[in-house]
Amino acid sequence: MDVLFVCDPPESFSPIGDSTLVMISEALRRGHRPYCAMLPDLALRGDQAWARVDALRIETTAQGDAARRALSPTWRSMAEFGVVLMRKDPPFDQGYLTATWILDRAQTAVLNAPAGLRNFNEKLSLAQFAELAPATYVLREAQEIRRVLAELGGRMILKPVFGFGGREVLLARADDPNLGSLIELATAEGTRWTIAQEYLPAATQGDKRILLIDGEPAGAVLRVGMPNEVRNNFHAGGKPVAAVLDDADLAICRRVGPILREQGQFFVGLDVIGARLTEINVTSPTGMQEINRLGALRDDETMQACFWRTLEGKLGQRA
Repeated sequence: MDVLFVCDPPESFSPIGDSTLVMISEALRRGHRPYCAMLPDLALRGDQAWARVDALRIETTAQGDAARRALSPTWRSMAEFGVVLMRKDPPFDQGYLTATWILDRAQTAVLNAPAGLRNFNEKLSLAQFAELAPATYVLREAQEIRRVLAELGGRMILKPVFGFGGREVLLARADDPNLGSLIELATAEGTRWTIAQEYLPAATQGDKRILLIDGEPAGAVLRVGMPNEVRNNFHAGGKPVAAVLDDADLAICRRVGPILREQGQFFVGLDVIGARLTEINVTSPTGMQEINRLGALRDDETMQACFWRTLEGKLGQRA
């Protein structure tokens, strides 16, 4: 089938870390025809979603596999595609939001579903699963942030509501002489909300990224941060370490997975620290390549093979 990836420029994909890249290569291996479009290539014509699309191929380079465009873009109705995969990286900004409204009119399967992308803010959605998460607050007043900090024992994490890749994640401490400045930075001097979250000491051992495919756990990787670094994200220098799913992880997946499936969130990355759910990543989660390498997974064993095998079955059920 023809498959449309809504994504960043394919030339920007990391050969060793990008999940969209291996999704494309696996689509080709299975006989599908992948195309791509960036956000400026999306349009509504009346009530129909259209895209200016370009065919994709995989090219082997000295650095590894790379995605390349045919450089012959053409406008097509999204209804002509067997599935549209929304793989645009954050930030979830005005352009991303508008793209989800366009994708609502695609008249074909869109995964992750646009409405779910709007509803499942990757940090605020924890409120639906508060019993699984560390104590989490959404605040913007400095006095209230200081009160919560004292309530949490003098240490907590501050991070932006629309943050991604570990950007602007701060460790707030009651004894830090820069605390006032940190709060000003986190809240833009009281003009925006910030996430205030209980600090989990287990974070020094890393955080676990669990990949869910149609609500079921498919694999996991531990992200371990650099020394004296509060963030474990790969974008912040975190290193991948082999991980297994324990009973606590599986309990989280059983609780969260069915709800995500119902909301059309087909490919999701859960972040878990010390058996506590800290984020639900629905906007272009990654981790496939790291899990493949650490588990020496090949061919039909890979994360991308599991992704496509499950997706093909799901689309068959739709048909």
